[in-house]
Amino acid sequence: MDIKSNAWVDFLLRKWLILLIAAIVGGVSGFLFAYFSKPQFESRLSFSLDAGSGADGISGAMNLASQLGLGVGGTGTLFEGDNIIEIIKSRRMIEKVLLTNIEIDGKNQTLVNAYLNISGYGNKLNKKPRTKGIDFPVGSKKETLSYLQDSILYEVYQRMVKEDIKPGRPDKKLSLYELKVSSYNEKFSKEFTDKLIDEAEEYYIEITTKKERETVEVLEQSVDSITKKVSSGLSSRAAVKDANFNPVYAQAQVVPQMQQYSISSYSEAYKEIYKNLELARYQYIQKIPLVQIIDQADYPMNRIKKSKMKYALFFSIIALLFTFIVSYNNNEKN
Repeated sequence: MDIKSNAWVDFLLRKWLILLIAAIVGGVSGFLFAYFSKPQFESRLSFSLDAGSGADGISGAMNLASQLGLGVGGTGTLFEGDNIIEIIKSRRMIEKVLLTNIEIDGKNQTLVNAYLNISGYGNKLNKKPRTKGIDFPVGSKKETLSYLQDSILYEVYQRMVKEDIKPGRPDKKLSLYELKVSSYNEKFSKEFTDKLIDEAEEYYIEITTKKERETVEVLEQSVDSITKKVSSGLSSRAAVKDANFNPVYAQAQVVPQMQQYSISSYSEAYKEIYKNLELARYQYIQKIPLVQIIDQADYPMNRIKKSKMKYALFFSIIALLFTFIVSYNNNEKN
């Protein structure tokens, strides 16, 4: 053990100048790398979330919806709280936003094309024969993309989720959330943030109110159907009365009486269903979540620049270790 320690000390004493030069060169390289690297612009948008009320006490709407084969009131906690963070990070949301349009430097283009140009990732793709000239023209739809386009879009989604998009909840005790998006273009960061929160809010409202909305739609259809039947019954009864000029005969009274009975039945059903329709509408309104923007993603944005000292130290350590390992191995062979 002592012999090996002495060998290391002797090696360091003999190679200290080479190791020092390697550390200095590595440090200078790290400093220059950070100095000449492009800054990123980070947008920040904060919002509060009111998940809405389940309104489970409206038994009339619940019972009727149950008879019609729909469930109500069972989704109270399914899409609340931190689930909106997962929606923001979802492939569906991000890819949908990437296929929307943006105007940068006077050129109207899809956000995914803008990302490929801004990030430099597009240059890497153009160096490969298979992906050379890949493009997402304005008006591109997810369902019409080729397999190659879909693959590139998915790669962009993965890169952005891993490096650029950071949704979160700063304080777990509060229903306050934030969304940060970083890129090498200030306008891209803002536009992407605004579009992403709009898409996430729309989808969040859609999925949290789906059952309530379906209940309202079915009840509205029932009300329309009964209204038509009542109207038809009244018209038929009037036609029968007009056709029977001598209403003294009992036979002539049968059809109008049956129609009157049907009209009365439909009228009672209409009252009950309309009552439940109003309750269901109230429940639907109560269930709609509210996403309230607190701070918009606005200019000027946080300018993120690589730390020159951190990169100088990091490169210096890497260069020192690499030089030491290579020199020590060569020394052992000799």
